[in-house]
Amino acid sequence: MSHHLSAPNLRYPRDDARLDLTDTFVFPAAEPGRTVFIQDSHPYAPSDSTGFHPDAVYRINVDTNGDAVADVAFSFVFSPTDDGGQTFTLYHAVGADAAAHEAAGEVLARDVPVSLDGSSRYTEADGYRVFAGLRSDPFFIDLEGIVNNFQFTGKDAFGNANVHGIALEVPDETLGTEKVGVWSRISLKEDGTLRSVERGAHPSVIAFLVPDEIKEAYNAGEPADDRANYLQTFIAELAHTGKYEPQAAETTLATIVPDILAYDRTDPVAYPNGRALTDDGISARLAMVSNGAIPGDGLTPHTDLLPAFPYLG
Repeated sequence: MSHHLSAPNLRYPRDDARLDLTDTFVFPAAEPGRTVFIQDSHPYAPSDSTGFHPDAVYRINVDTNGDAVADVAFSFVFSPTDDGGQTFTLYHAVGADAAAHEAAGEVLARDVPVSLDGSSRYTEADGYRVFAGLRSDPFFIDLEGIVNNFQFTGKDAFGNANVHGIALEVPDETLGTEKVGVWSRISLKEDGTLRSVERGAHPSVIAFLVPDEIKEAYNAGEPADDRANYLQTFIAELAHTGKYEPQAAETTLATIVPDILAYDRTDPVAYPNGRALTDDGISARLAMVSNGAIPGDGLTPHTDLLPAFPYLG
């Protein structure tokens, strides 16, 4: 899977589906000169609960100078659900405010309705387009085949599944540079303290490379520390799954360590340069961990994607 069920023992973080980050995407908008960020969460929504967690901060982080620290951040904070409805406020932070986990900075949009009825209505504010609500899950994977020793079945485990999606379209000048790094984070306020319960950018890193005993620490961590904290663990995992030699494993892992999605908008978007909704993330990870022995599961992208904002089906 991608980031679905990414706490230890295939659970939701804090056993709450609303806190489970599933995927992060970044790609050029249909309109030139604009970039789209998408953060999906809550596998199999709206089962287990409705809406986004009101005590959480859902954040899209952008590194503009290559130091693996956020220089720009967009944070979403949600109201409690009330009679089936919910609203959100969007913050835009730069500098030190972007590097922290809290929702801070300029308010771009306040009290925007969440689309919990499956509609694709969105809000425009100061050149930004923003959406949050129930959408179909764009991730595709033959999970049954993977579990059954890679005897693929052609069945998509998420073909009929939904997520709670956040979509944000920004003018390119907001990012300040043509090359950026992007990752998502969900943090939860517990006993008055904001704690990171889920973070990531590249598909299926948690699922294939992070052992259960360190998943919580990984989700709480900072990408800037990934190389020091996790590179050797990942090298050992690749030696086991793909019989990699240490140097070859380290070279291969350079794409995903740190766990930040590189996006150069002067080049065509195709994972791992950004990630489009149609990119086959699971096949890329299967090929990585198997050292090319398993090139993919043969599935194709979902066909319900929208041609314009918010793009999610």
